[in-house]
Amino acid sequence: MAPMLIRSAAVDDAAAIHALHNAAFTPHNPGVTGELPEARLVDELRADGDLLPELSLVAVREGQVIGHACSSPGRIGDDAKSAIGFGPLGVLPEHQRTGAGAALVHATVGAANALGYQLVMLLGSPEYYSRFGFVLAGTLGITPPVAEWAPYFQALPLAAYRPENHGAFRYAPAFDRL
Repeated sequence: MAPMLIRSAAVDDAAAIHALHNAAFTPHNPGVTGELPEARLVDELRADGDLLPELSLVAVREGQVIGHACSSPGRIGDDAKSAIGFGPLGVLPEHQRTGAGAALVHATVGAANALGYQLVMLLGSPEYYSRFGFVLAGTLGITPPVAEWAPYFQALPLAAYRPENHGAFRYAPAFDRL
C-alpha cells in the first residue's frame, strides 16, 4: 500500500472532501439519495467560518484525498477554549480499515492538545473511539445537546483538562441546523 500523508485541508480540497463524506456515509444512511447530512455539515461549518483550519485535516494517498477529519469550536459553559467538536470523520470506502481514520484521529488529538484545548467531544461509536481513550461524556459530567445522544456522546480529556469544567456541551451552530 502506498504511503499516506496527513496535512491541513486546503481550499482546493473542498469538492473532494464533500464527495468523500457522501461516499463514506452512504452505508449509514440507507435510502437517502443525494447530499448526506455529514457532507452538508462540513460545507456549512466551512461557510460559517467554524472549521478550525489547524484541525481540518486530510489523509492523502497517491495524490488523492482519501479521508477527512474536521473540528469546530465547542464550549462547555462560558469557556470558549474548553472543547472542540470533532467530526465528521470520513474515509473513502475503498480506503477504510487501512489506518487512515486512526491517523486522522491521532493527528487531531495531538494538534488539539498542542493548541491548549481541554477536551475533544464527539458523537460516534464507543466501540471505535474508545481505543483512542474516549469515554462517555456523562462520566465526566458533560451532557450532550440532545439527551438521546448520551450513549454515543464521548469526550477525550487533554493535558489542559480541568475536572471542574462540566455541564452542557454546545456545538457550532451548523450542528443545530442538521
